[in-house]
Amino acid sequence: MTPASDLRSGKTHKDENFPVASWVIHPRHRALILAFYNFVRTADDIADHALLDAPAKLALLDELEANLLGQGDEQPEAVALRMALAARGMPPRHAQDVLTAFRMDVNRRRYANWDELIHYCSYSAMPVGRFMLDVHGESKATWPASDALCAALQINNHLQDCAEDYRDLDRVYIPDETFARHGATADDLKASKASPALLACIRDLAAKTDTLLHESELLTVHVADVRLGCEISVIQTFAREILALLKVRDPLSERVHLSKLELVGYSLSGLAGGLWRRATGSAPLSRSTPGA
Repeated sequence: MTPASDLRSGKTHKDENFPVASWVIHPRHRALILAFYNFVRTADDIADHALLDAPAKLALLDELEANLLGQGDEQPEAVALRMALAARGMPPRHAQDVLTAFRMDVNRRRYANWDELIHYCSYSAMPVGRFMLDVHGESKATWPASDALCAALQINNHLQDCAEDYRDLDRVYIPDETFARHGATADDLKASKASPALLACIRDLAAKTDTLLHESELLTVHVADVRLGCEISVIQTFAREILALLKVRDPLSERVHLSKLELVGYSLSGLAGGLWRRATGSAPLSRSTPGA
């Protein structure tokens, strides 16, 4: 079977809407985090590949999972993550959950309502945050706030790329119920400029995403690891700024991504804000045993 590495889009951790294993994270965690990222990025690129049919995508995703579980060594990203997890005594469950989301991407292109979209996020995004918490030995009591943050990041990304996802993949993450409520359809995503009805859909979802971000606010102070808390604060800052753009701009015709200069500025403000909240906020939740 084709090595999954050959199907990579070329996108790396430096191209994401959020920092991945940045210098804020303790160096001893970075190799494992990058192994997880490379595995997930490879699987994502398979699910989105324009030239592969559904059976070929699913076969490659199955082989990634098999290699992750020690059943073969054909896919280097899976082998690297398997070894990195084994070295830390951590199970592969979060990576397996993300693979479930990519299988959903292959088999499903529409979502009926908000609950279905959040169910998708419970596989596509929430396991990533839970993995980060587990790497740092954080309490599972931090999972709900992390889940809210990760879902918000995912939906921000869906709204930023809504036209591209429809054009290139015939994939729509704006729920049917939201379209119907505002008198829009998926075909509105074909236009060079969003209709008032489509903008109403985007604003509707942005408001719900705002609620998710509020639910994640205390995560920065509740994690025990200071570096991780600061990294989360930076991520929350990015998410809020992207959401602010989505509330006032048209993702079909205007920029709704942060520039490199903005990323630097918001990284510094997020870091400072995280340190301040940890100095003045409530105590972290107790840690759990890594890999438990």
